[in-house]
Amino acid sequence: IGDEDANLLLPLYLVVAALALALGWQLLRGDARTRELGPIALPLAAVVAWSGLALLWSDDLRQGAIFLAAFVLPFGLLAIGVARLPFSRRALLGLYGALLATALAYAGVGLYQWATREVFWNPKLRVDNAYAPFFRVNSVFWDPSIYGRYLVVAILATLALVLLGVRQRLLAAGIAVIAAIWVGLLFSFSQSSFAALIAGTLAAAAVIWRWRAAAALAALAVVLVSVGFATPQVRHELLRESRAGLNSVTSDRAGLVGNGLRIAVDHPVVGVGTGSFKRAYAERTGLKGEEPKKAASHSTPVTVIAETGVPGLVLLSWLGMASLATAFGSRGRSAAGRTALVAALTLGAIAVHSLFYNALFEDPTTWALLGLVALAAARARAEAAPA
Repeated sequence: IGDEDANLLLPLYLVVAALALALGWQLLRGDARTRELGPIALPLAAVVAWSGLALLWSDDLRQGAIFLAAFVLPFGLLAIGVARLPFSRRALLGLYGALLATALAYAGVGLYQWATREVFWNPKLRVDNAYAPFFRVNSVFWDPSIYGRYLVVAILATLALVLLGVRQRLLAAGIAVIAAIWVGLLFSFSQSSFAALIAGTLAAAAVIWRWRAAAALAALAVVLVSVGFATPQVRHELLRESRAGLNSVTSDRAGLVGNGLRIAVDHPVVGVGTGSFKRAYAERTGLKGEEPKKAASHSTPVTVIAETGVPGLVLLSWLGMASLATAFGSRGRSAAGRTALVAALTLGAIAVHSLFYNALFEDPTTWALLGLVALAAARARAEAAPA
């Protein structure tokens, strides 16, 4: 557009444009439905409104405008569109089938890349692989972490269905699918994706097998860490690495988070404005250039509090709690209940992933899942209501 260019999923914007036309037609014909997102509507509206207001004091109108016009507003419409759909078990199975088929295909491409030592699109990844002791793949995605996130969503969706009890003849197939996608995930070497997968698996165990299973897993983790730390050699290495190499181990993300929090402390009330994180970070650390890549944030909560202040972080927390509470509260063994559990686990995993990779609002899956949570919750309430 003019002199600007960006990596955007253009077919998705055609879908959003069609959705806008359909929504406009429905409203003209007298469709009076409101707050289709249910308990998520108010916190999501507050997050969008505050992000828009924060553009008024932003030092980087270009980045702020891209964030709002290319992601928040069109994907917000996507969430509303999903929530307004009629509930259809057949359509949900089709959606899950599409997720599974694409995840398996992407995992296959990732395995091909690992076997041939060839990656697509991303020249920086090629350079990193040339000097790293392991070879990371990105499949058809730009970044290995986003590739890993997609596979985690597919794994957790399948895991939820397996744990809720699928037909016996499908159980082995479900386990095989999880194993196949996990192998593809392995070669992304994405720490944030594995953290999201662990969090989602623990949440699934807690929901399905109650808190006793989660407590047992937590106790096992504490024992393993305690035993390892009690070994003098292990303790020495951990302490030495934590003192000298935390920033290196986290790929410079510890420094980004630390400086991002310092920006937030300097501007606690309203932040530096939507889209201004890079510029504020560069000014603070003395980085040169129009858009220094080293100033890119890697944590959504840090970005939010730095750009929109404490009110922005409070609103984001409200949105997270409302969406997860609605989803987990609607879980069950009906079609709506299964959908709610899948949406809860995958949305929670994306939230955990965004703690280490700043792509919560830029991911259309986040917004689609918000709409799916609202759709499943409304159906669950209708099924529970007395005749």
